[in-house]
Amino acid sequence: MADNDSGYRDIPEEDRKKAETFFEKAAAVAGAAQYDFAIAMFIDGLGYDPESVDAHKALRDIALKRKVSGGKAMGMFDAMKYKRPSKDDKQNMLNAEKLLAFDPGNTDYMLSVMQNAARGGFYDTVLWIGPILLKANSEAKKPEFSKYIQLRDVYRSIKQWKLATEACQYAVNMKPDDMDLGRELRDLSAQTTINEGNYEGAGSFRKSVKDMAGQSKLMRQDQDIRTMDQMGSLIAAAEQDWQADPNEPSKLMKLVDLLMKTELPDQENRAIEMLENQYEKTKLFRYRQQIGRIKLAQLARMERSMRQEVAQSPGDEGLKTEYRNFLKDRAQQELDEYTLWSENYPTDLSLKYQIAVRLFQLGRHDEAIPMFQTARSDPKYRTDATIALGSSFLNAGFVDEAVDTFKALIDDYQLRGDQKSVDMHYMYGRSLEQKGDKAAAIKAYSQVAQWNFNYRDVQARIKKLRAESQQPPPDQK
Repeated sequence: MADNDSGYRDIPEEDRKKAETFFEKAAAVAGAAQYDFAIAMFIDGLGYDPESVDAHKALRDIALKRKVSGGKAMGMFDAMKYKRPSKDDKQNMLNAEKLLAFDPGNTDYMLSVMQNAARGGFYDTVLWIGPILLKANSEAKKPEFSKYIQLRDVYRSIKQWKLATEACQYAVNMKPDDMDLGRELRDLSAQTTINEGNYEGAGSFRKSVKDMAGQSKLMRQDQDIRTMDQMGSLIAAAEQDWQADPNEPSKLMKLVDLLMKTELPDQENRAIEMLENQYEKTKLFRYRQQIGRIKLAQLARMERSMRQEVAQSPGDEGLKTEYRNFLKDRAQQELDEYTLWSENYPTDLSLKYQIAVRLFQLGRHDEAIPMFQTARSDPKYRTDATIALGSSFLNAGFVDEAVDTFKALIDDYQLRGDQKSVDMHYMYGRSLEQKGDKAAAIKAYSQVAQWNFNYRDVQARIKKLRAESQQPPPDQK
């Protein structure tokens, strides 16, 4: 999907030319104040070249003119089809941008454009809409803390550390006493210093992709090419550097990283042996933690391989049983590893979250509950941890607590119709159904169906509950 290891997707010249035809027509009809038609033409053109920042800017200019001239937001039923998420990140981005064009001040639509652009590899689009969202949120009567956190996370996902730091600073300004958030701001600031703003120097990701010659050595190290004749020289050079200065941790870790990239067991075992020796000498836990990371990566590879085997032999029940047993064993091994890490880094809430997830996978819901409660203090995991917390309450038999947890989360959650809101409404329906509140459960399931009609077994649950609701009580039969 992406054109390079950064995840950025460049647009073929042929598609850019096709897009220009639409953009020219859009500009012409916009000049005649045919704004709705112009918006449609721009969206069609962006379907070919979603990274045309000039087109994004022109479309937004038209949207603002339309609003000033009295243009209304899209009607509820028309908007619903554009809010429905799909598996196509580009289409989701374009749908959100069309909604934004009809309602240019809507920060939820801005965020949706940004998040889907990042997932689709359209990083110049991210860098266009990001500052617009930041400004709109900061100038709102009630700025949303979650918007700053989501801005930070998107920027961090595309390694734009300076911009992530700026968004995080806005969040810290809203919650100055949040120690974890302050620590994260310091980490991002340090990362900014290390990376020195690659985007600002290049002008755009599109231009960066065209100017790769001077970065060939760095690209070689980061590419997903694993052939030993290419990796071998890099490993040999890194090992020579480390042996010349064996007390320099960064040189050992660089060598270990290269050995891990081969994804070859013998090379990974070399890395483990080096790390074990260094851990014995220094007793610094980071070396033991890196050993754990290698083992977790090996487990992940094994899982992918077994999953493919099951997919290729869907009728092999023995293979399915073996795969289920492996998943249970993997969850236990990961739980042991993350527990050890957490004992050494007790303030790292991300580790608490990983522990809770594995306890949930192992069916140990009573133990998972307090871990999810702790982990949701971290803004990065708040929503996911709360969804899992409600599910843990339900699975552990605490139905009222599950209902209350999902109700509070739904009331607090800012977005509508994204995957997380679908998940939480479905589990809210499950909790209400188990509590015996059929009418409320149907309402929750109905909302899920309106967003994603094929989600899990929601159709069957709605039909079953409606049929039960229409049956007369036993004493009236």
